[in-house]
Amino acid sequence: MATGDAIRFGIIGAVGRGSGFVRTLRAHPRAELVAMCDIQEERLAQRAAETGVELTFTDAEAMMDSGRVDAVIVGTPMPLHVPQSIMALERGIHVLSEVPAAVSIEEARDLVMACKASSATYMMAENYCYMRPNVIVRQIARQGLFGEVYFGEGEYLHELKGLNEVTVWRRRWQTGINGNTYPTHSLGPLLQWFEGQRVTSVMCTGTGHHYRDPRGDWYEQEDGTITLGRLSGGGLVRLRLDMLSNRPHNMTYYSLQGTDGCYEAARGLGDQPKIWLRESSPEKVSWQPLEELAERFLPEEWLRPPDDALQAGHGGGDWWELQDFIAAISEGAPPPIGIHQAMDMTLPGLVSQISIAQGGTWVAVPDSRTWQG
Repeated sequence: MATGDAIRFGIIGAVGRGSGFVRTLRAHPRAELVAMCDIQEERLAQRAAETGVELTFTDAEAMMDSGRVDAVIVGTPMPLHVPQSIMALERGIHVLSEVPAAVSIEEARDLVMACKASSATYMMAENYCYMRPNVIVRQIARQGLFGEVYFGEGEYLHELKGLNEVTVWRRRWQTGINGNTYPTHSLGPLLQWFEGQRVTSVMCTGTGHHYRDPRGDWYEQEDGTITLGRLSGGGLVRLRLDMLSNRPHNMTYYSLQGTDGCYEAARGLGDQPKIWLRESSPEKVSWQPLEELAERFLPEEWLRPPDDALQAGHGGGDWWELQDFIAAISEGAPPPIGIHQAMDMTLPGLVSQISIAQGGTWVAVPDSRTWQG
């Protein structure tokens, strides 16, 4: 790809999750959507016709070997993320992978080694890091206004028993394994607020089993799990995952506690993200709406985003993460969620599965930066 040329993108999983990136790719001046891949051939043909994409594939390897793509978006089910990412990296093709990065520690190690051996850019598409409230808190934390941060919470409460039957891979890879099988949405923003730290050990416990699938089988995953993570700086994070309980969704709850401030996300029914900072209210400890601080802390492009960003999925997260990925390719800078950040967000969930199987013992989380080939 010559300097100044548009980056030629292919989407793997273009009928499902990958379709969420089509609008953003077509709107970006440095990107060109040239190929789509999916095993659902009829729906793929329809999607390609709707978007004007001429090249379609039902095999990801064939798309990568075509010589027509410089970068791929891996929007396939969880167990395909590593095999397809490695396939691209070995061919020098840039990768933006959906979450989590891997479904086993062994896979994670293979992916890290592939990234080390490749000249291509790898980034994990953790879009919750790009949601507006989370970005405001990140900017405030980077200026040190929370003081020393020592506790954070992230919750992903998303009842998906019905979705298990539509996207059947979830029944195996999300609710068919005990522990936190989907940690990155909750942990990703927290790690950006605890900048420079990683989870060094976890313990995980659960609520037991109260639901059966339509075939009458118990879900292997306990209805709700709590994972505690000890951070390299001495702090603590608490992750709650519940994809089975009968309840309304609440997928974006976070909190952060520091010596000079704290933050809590909205809980619903008219609640709103709220913050207290000693700097703003030294005499009275009381909440103020987080949005009141947006003008002060958000970059200009976040304050007045383009229409395409406003219409993108996940609160604009799909737009912003793609901007960062394209900038990393074009400018050669490390992506904000590169391979080691992806491991920091993924590995604690994989280790939680070991902890819960051992009755909730504390288990060390490996540091991918120390892995050698």
